[in-house]
Amino acid sequence: MDDLPLAWARDLLNFSLRATASTTSPSAPKSPGLGDPTDPGKDPRFRKLVGAVLFSRRFLLTYNVVLLAILLIFTLWHWGEKYVLKQERRRVALEALTVNDANTFDDGCSSSGSTLAYIKTSPDEDKRREASESSPLLRSSASKTKRVRSRKILNLLKSWMQYQPAPIPVFNKSLPPNSVSLFVLAFLGLNIFYNIYHIPYEAQYIFVFADRCGGLFVANLPLLYLLSAKNQPIKFMTGHSYEALNIFHRRVGELLCFEALLHFLGMDLVWYGLLRRLGLSLSDFLLNRVILLGLGAFVAYEVLYLTSLGSFRQRFYEIFLATHIFLQIAGLALLYFHHRISRPYVLISLAIFLFDRLIFRLWLKSSSHTATLTVLDSDTLLLSANWDTHHPATLLKPTSMAHGWQPNNHIFLTVPSLSHKHALQAHPFTVFSAAPSPGHHAWFSLLIRIQRNNGFTRALFNHVSNNPTTLARIRLDGPYGSSHALDVLSASDNAVVVAGGSGIAVAYPLLFALLQPHRTYHLEGEDTTARLRRRKVKLLWITHSPCHKGWVPEDKMQELIDWGLQVLIPRATSEAGRPDVGKIVRGWVEGESERTGVEVSGPDGLVRDVRNTCAGLVGEGYDVKMQVEKFGW
Repeated sequence: MDDLPLAWARDLLNFSLRATASTTSPSAPKSPGLGDPTDPGKDPRFRKLVGAVLFSRRFLLTYNVVLLAILLIFTLWHWGEKYVLKQERRRVALEALTVNDANTFDDGCSSSGSTLAYIKTSPDEDKRREASESSPLLRSSASKTKRVRSRKILNLLKSWMQYQPAPIPVFNKSLPPNSVSLFVLAFLGLNIFYNIYHIPYEAQYIFVFADRCGGLFVANLPLLYLLSAKNQPIKFMTGHSYEALNIFHRRVGELLCFEALLHFLGMDLVWYGLLRRLGLSLSDFLLNRVILLGLGAFVAYEVLYLTSLGSFRQRFYEIFLATHIFLQIAGLALLYFHHRISRPYVLISLAIFLFDRLIFRLWLKSSSHTATLTVLDSDTLLLSANWDTHHPATLLKPTSMAHGWQPNNHIFLTVPSLSHKHALQAHPFTVFSAAPSPGHHAWFSLLIRIQRNNGFTRALFNHVSNNPTTLARIRLDGPYGSSHALDVLSASDNAVVVAGGSGIAVAYPLLFALLQPHRTYHLEGEDTTARLRRRKVKLLWITHSPCHKGWVPEDKMQELIDWGLQVLIPRATSEAGRPDVGKIVRGWVEGESERTGVEVSGPDGLVRDVRNTCAGLVGEGYDVKMQVEKFGW
C-alpha cells in the first residue's frame, strides 16, 4: 500500500461508508493521464478502488438470489418425494383393503377354509404385463447389461451419500453423512467464490477484500436467523424442521465468525499500511465510532460462537440459553449502527427473531397445563398430563399443544414453579405418548432423563424426590417436528424401528400410529377405514439397565404386540454389552423382498451403526429408506 497517495485515504474510507449498490462511480477526467494526484476523483487508480467497492456492493445483491434458487430446487425435490411417498402409502393401504376384502369374502362363503387372494392391479401394471407377453423372449443383452450397470452405479452413489464416516480421532468429533458434508462444502465453496471474485491480488485491494468479507457477513445474517428459528417457512418448503437444519445453522454461524475475523484483520492491515502513515494511532483507530461499533459486534458474535460449542452447551445449557438471546440482540444493534449497508439485513434478521420468539413461541404456540411428575427410577422422571383438544380457530393459525400433536413431535418445557430462573428457561423433550385424534382427549407424557449433577433436570428431579407425587403448572411451547419419519415408514412394506435407551420416546408414538387397528385413508375420493395387517413392523430396543424396560408399561407393549408388532429387546448393555445392531437390522432387511423403511433414534454410535448398515444394503441393491430422529448430529 506504500504507493497509494495519502490524500486518498480519508476519501476512500468515507466513500465506502456512504456507498450502496445504487451509488455511481466518480467520473473520469476529460484529459488522459493520472490527473492531479491530490484530487482522488481525477486519479484512475482511485477510481479503480472505488469501482471495486461499488462492484462488491452490487455483486453481493445476487448472493441471496442464489440462495433462494437453491431453496427452490430443494422445495421441488421435497414435494416430488412427498408425492411419491403419498402414492406408496396409498398402494400399501389399497393392498391391505383388497386383502381384507378377500379374507372377508372367504370367511363368509368358503367352507373349505381356503384363502382367496384378490389383489387389484393398476392399468399401468396391466400394460406392462401385456408388453412383456408380446415382447420377444430374447432381449438385447447389451441394453440389459447397460441398465444393470447404471443401476449398480446409482446404488453405489446413494450408498456413499448415506454413509457416515467415523468420528475424528483426536477431537472425537462426530461427522455427518457424506451427503450433508458435500452440501456444506458446496455452501462454503459458494461463499469462497463470493469472497474473492473479481478482486485483484494486489496489496492496495486489501481494503476491498475486507469490505467484501464484511458485506458477505451481513448478507448471511438472515439465513443464520432463519435456520435457528423454530417457526419458519423452510419446514413447509423442504420438509425439514429446525432441528434437522441445526447442523447448517451451526456451519453458517462458524462461517460468519470467520468472515468477521477476516474483515477485522483486513481493516487492521489497512490501518497499519495506510492510516498509520497519516498519523492515526492504533488507539484513535480502535476508538473511532465506526470501528468501535464493528469491534463490539465482532466480539458479540465470537463469544456467541464459543458459548454455542457442544462442550460448553452440554455443561452450561442454562448459560448458553441466556447468552444466546442477549448476544444476538446486542450483535444486531451494534451492526445496525456500524454500517449503513448492514441495516436491511439486520432488520430482516431482527424481524425473524422477534416473530419467532414473541409472536409464535410466547403466544400462538404456547399453552399451560397441570401436570403430574413421578419418579420412575434413580435417573428418570415421568411427566404426565391430560386435556381436551380442540381445533384451531382458523387453518392459518399455528397449532399449539392445546390442539394436539403428531407422532415424533417434541416440545419445549418450562416449569415456572421450580424457581425464578427456571421460569425463563425452556428445555426440549420428545413427546412420549401416542398422538391424539383431532378433537379427542389428549393423554400427554414426557420421559425425562437426568443429565448431570446440576441444571434443570437435576433440579426437577430433586424437587420431585422430596414430593413423591408432585403436581405442577407447566408451560409447553410446541409442537415441533417433521412427519417425514412416519411418511417413510407408512410407505414401506417392512417397517423397522431401532431405539437406544430413551430413544423409545421417539419410537413408541411412531409404532402406535403404524399399528393402531383402524386408520383412515383417503382413497379414490372416499375416506376408507382399513385394518392394516399386511405391513410388517419390527422394534429393536437397546436398554442400558433391565429396569429401563419399565419405561413402557407392560400393557402398552402388549397392546402393540397384539396389533402385530415384532419386538426384540436384547439383554441390557450393563449386563451383556452392546449387541450387534448392524447384524440384526441386516437380517431383518435381507429377509424381505419389498421396500423397507428404517427409523433410528438414540446415541451417536447406534445411529452411525444403523445408518451405515442401511447404506451398505442400498449399495447391494436393497430398497431401503433411512430416517434418523435426533437433535443436531
